[in-house]
Amino acid sequence: MSRLESQLRAALLGLAAGDALGVPVEFQSRAARRLDPVVAMRAYGTHNQPAGTWSDDASLTFCLAEAIADGFTVGKAAEYSRLWLYKQLWTPHGSVFDIGVTTRQALTRLHADPDLIAAGGTDEYSNGNGALMRILPLAFYAEDAPLQERFQLIRDVSSITHGHIRSAVACFLYLEVARHLRADKEPAAAYAEMCQQAPSQLYTLAIPAQEADQFERILSGRLPDVSATGINSGGYVMHTLEASLWCLLRHNTYAETVLAAVNLGDDTDTTGAVAGGLAGLYYGEAAIPTEWLVVLARLADIEKLAARTAAKLTNSIN
Repeated sequence: MSRLESQLRAALLGLAAGDALGVPVEFQSRAARRLDPVVAMRAYGTHNQPAGTWSDDASLTFCLAEAIADGFTVGKAAEYSRLWLYKQLWTPHGSVFDIGVTTRQALTRLHADPDLIAAGGTDEYSNGNGALMRILPLAFYAEDAPLQERFQLIRDVSSITHGHIRSAVACFLYLEVARHLRADKEPAAAYAEMCQQAPSQLYTLAIPAQEADQFERILSGRLPDVSATGINSGGYVMHTLEASLWCLLRHNTYAETVLAAVNLGDDTDTTGAVAGGLAGLYYGEAAIPTEWLVVLARLADIEKLAARTAAKLTNSIN
């Protein structure tokens, strides 16, 4: 297996396992998790799904990977996302059981207008975590493109469901950390490098100052020093980005990272997925507990998707 396929496979499996750990306890409070922490895959709970079931986070991530495997265009990424909602593409068990309001609205608009691609809301209140949760495959696509080109690609893919600049910047910073992890930097070093480079990058990209300022706490370099009480874990994109990076930076194994993310409570599946994607990428597939992988829905299909996507990327490079 190539290094590219190994990294991609670990990222996809890491994201899906983190998502699946969070599904049974989604929307439950942090206080509930303190009393009854998640330590293994659970069945049923919030969405009444079997153990190992991932949600819209992994589904839409797989749709983006599928678009890359199919010879990427933003239009293909939008179409595969639409097919998830309307034709149950890349669902764990043949039905959609979880979807955010902003994502549903955007995909409904896509369904009504086949020529529409940037269907995401552009107002400040359209900054849920629905773009961030699915963006990780772009860490493997056009990775060596110039800054402006990389950011425009991220913004275009984000705008399928989330059209505000804040969501695009959050996705960009997340993928910058992933890019450094792919280059064999440890999480602390990957985070430090992102913090060092991001201010000038955001300036070069002409990100409005009031938007760049939203990321001050992340870019200060002090995020790992924030106490747990200062970390929010709801559905706002800024909270999910901060929480996932905080978990990655405060823990030393894949399992510790994703369990910490899920046990923050609230939007447990998405925090688990976003943290799990980076943790899988860094620690590798072998670090994901076997007992979690063996119950993961459609495991063989995810492995085949990683192989197809990696093969397409390799052929494109060559």
